[in-house]
Amino acid sequence: MNYRLKTKVILLFSLLLLASCKNSDETYDARHDWPARNAQWFAEVYDMAQAEIAAAKAQYPNDNEWEDHCDWRVYRTLLKSQDIQGPATDYIVCKINESGKDKYPGEDLWSPAYTDSVRLYYRGWLMDDNYPVSKTNLTVFSQSYYGEFDEKTAAPIAMPVLSTVEGFMTAVQYMVKGDDWDVYIPQQLAYKGSSSDAVPAYSTLLYHLRVELVHKSGTGISEWR
Repeated sequence: MNYRLKTKVILLFSLLLLASCKNSDETYDARHDWPARNAQWFAEVYDMAQAEIAAAKAQYPNDNEWEDHCDWRVYRTLLKSQDIQGPATDYIVCKINESGKDKYPGEDLWSPAYTDSVRLYYRGWLMDDNYPVSKTNLTVFSQSYYGEFDEKTAAPIAMPVLSTVEGFMTAVQYMVKGDDWDVYIPQQLAYKGSSSDAVPAYSTLLYHLRVELVHKSGTGISEWR
């Protein structure tokens, strides 16, 4: 093949490759099979948490001693009976990063009721198109602070417990002042089939929650510092 013909062949191949890539980029959907992939993500986290809890219970069988040796919790939505075992999607999965009881030893700490209000920091993530899912490849959809969390510069927001989605509301009602948790919420306890600009329908949500204050209903919300 002479040089001129060879050059034309290479040029034609390059143009076809660029066109193919362009077409691929235009048609690629990062949220393809979104409901199924989100369901898979939550199922994997749920199964992992249940396995961690079962191992802790087997090693520490006395009363609730296992809780001192396991950072994972699985809670059924408080809008359904706690006496009935439901499907995994009736539950949220929580990882305890820091315990308020350890942070404020000896202080009388209590969890809010759904009619109470809280001051907290939060950041919410969605999965993107990568597996395995981790915080390094998640997309932030809402947050009360920016960058790395810094208690000196961040300010917690005040909100009624009942103003949040079902899974968020359930998690907060198990938390006390000083608790710092990661909370995984299946779409059934989040926005279900509804969507917004920030959150597609059928999304599993991951929240980082850090509770600063709990306010009883009717007592008002104190000013922050």
